[in-house]
Amino acid sequence: MNPIYFDHAATTPVHPEVVEAMLPYYTGFFGNPSSTHSFGRTTRTALNRFRDSMARSLSCPPAQLIYTSGGTESNNMAIFGTVHANKEGKKHIITTQIEHHAVLHPCERLESLGYEVTYLPVGQTGLIQLEDVEAAIRPDTALISVMYVNNEVGTIQPIEQIGHLARSHNIPFHVDAVQALGKLPLNLSELPIDLLSISAHKINGPKGVGALYVAKHMMLTPYMFGGAQERKRRAGTENVAGIAGFAKAVEICVPNLLNMQPEIAELRQLMIDTLDQHLGWDGFVVNGHKEQHVPNILNISFPGVSTETLLMNLDLEGIAAASGSACTSGSLEVSHVLQAMHLPENVTNSAVRFSFGMGNSKEQIESAAHKLATIVKRLRTK
Repeated sequence: MNPIYFDHAATTPVHPEVVEAMLPYYTGFFGNPSSTHSFGRTTRTALNRFRDSMARSLSCPPAQLIYTSGGTESNNMAIFGTVHANKEGKKHIITTQIEHHAVLHPCERLESLGYEVTYLPVGQTGLIQLEDVEAAIRPDTALISVMYVNNEVGTIQPIEQIGHLARSHNIPFHVDAVQALGKLPLNLSELPIDLLSISAHKINGPKGVGALYVAKHMMLTPYMFGGAQERKRRAGTENVAGIAGFAKAVEICVPNLLNMQPEIAELRQLMIDTLDQHLGWDGFVVNGHKEQHVPNILNISFPGVSTETLLMNLDLEGIAAASGSACTSGSLEVSHVLQAMHLPENVTNSAVRFSFGMGNSKEQIESAAHKLATIVKRLRTK
């Protein structure tokens, strides 16, 4: 049995060219980039080259990219760094009910410290409304934080419109773009975004490395203290090998975005069509927005079958899928995203997320969909 991996939204296999780009910085070029000797200068030069390369892909000055350990640290740095840098005593934050926990939990922490947080609602498609954002703005709003692409249902938020609204009120705007990088164009010279979080392991790069874009005008209090790395904004010796891999992954995925996404969209539609053939349209529910979604994420509910049972049976068939965020996959709780969308209980309790990427094929989709339909029919019969 050849296993099938449909959990690319959790993490992705590392691209062979990424591994090749990383290896020299584990062996020959191992110097600390903060050291002044030749070993350190060599890795410092490489680090600058990687930053320049990523900045070109994102259309921003290299100095505006801070390397981190991943999306979670980037989100935390953006949120805590922005509110703590505020000199006007503003203590109100706006975010959404469907954010990743790397945003929700920092907001909850700030609430315990006396801040107020408005959690914007979403409709049944997972989309927030611009008028809700505008209505939530207060004179003491210190930050607006909205994810670009929801990690569970794939819905794309109206980031550009929200950014312009934030700019008109002079409010810093943070975007968690971890699921958007490599799926949507990110031109930071044009997008009205002040802070943007990205991560390498979602785009066939290594785990343990990410970045935070910080606009030139932004004041950001350091989140970690120690050395003077990253222009004194993020202490700690840089993960040079990981950054090398991140830069290579960006170099591969960004130019190929327009070619790859139609292919992934075709796989997504093929799974829906194949399930329709075996179960009928009334046999499953596709969650999320019909048009405003990324092609690599497909969240489907199978009313009458529990998510946990379905995932276990899929795993026995060698098919890897998920119930939602990998960071909470050990929990049996119903997805907070689907709950915020106010979907019926039989839909929220039977949802499975399939996410596609490098290595997936039409043959895998057809095989998995057939096995999935067979499992659903068997469990419903029981």
